[in-house]
Amino acid sequence: MTRYLVVLTDVRPLTKEGRDERIEPERRRQVVGATSREAAERIAAAFAALGMVRAGRQRVKVLAVGRRRVEP
Repeated sequence: MTRYLVVLTDVRPLTKEGRDERIEPERRRQVVGATSREAAERIAAAFAALGMVRAGRQRVKVLAVGRRRVEP
């Protein structure tokens, strides 16, 4: 079973070099874990309804962070 993170971040201004998350990640506002893709998408939809996200000042990301072993 794959675990997911839903991340709410601030949007940085675009520079000449662009936006490289590996060099300079965006500032995280909120991080929430979910055990299913469906749950992660529902959380992301709730974040997407926020005014700052709708105005383009923040963004929502859903990240798969690995597999968890399912025990019988």
